[in-house]
Amino acid sequence: MSEHHLDAKRMLCPMPVIKTQNKINELVAGDILHVTCTDPGALSDIPAWARINGHLIVSHQENDDEIIITVQVGK
Repeated sequence: MSEHHLDAKRMLCPMPVIKTQNKINELVAGDILHVTCTDPGALSDIPAWARINGHLIVSHQENDDEIIITVQVGK
């Protein structure tokens, strides 16, 4: 298991989800991906995408204008 980071700041929907999907496709089950974004829609979009695709949202944090969503790769 390894940790990875994705910078999706200043990207609008649907780009944070697309970038997350592309990055997760490069990872293996159990890996952790920290997605940093500024689009508030990502708070619902990324968890919905993760649930549909068998990934786990470990946590999310909101710091000023940044959102950090932590995803554990499933399957």
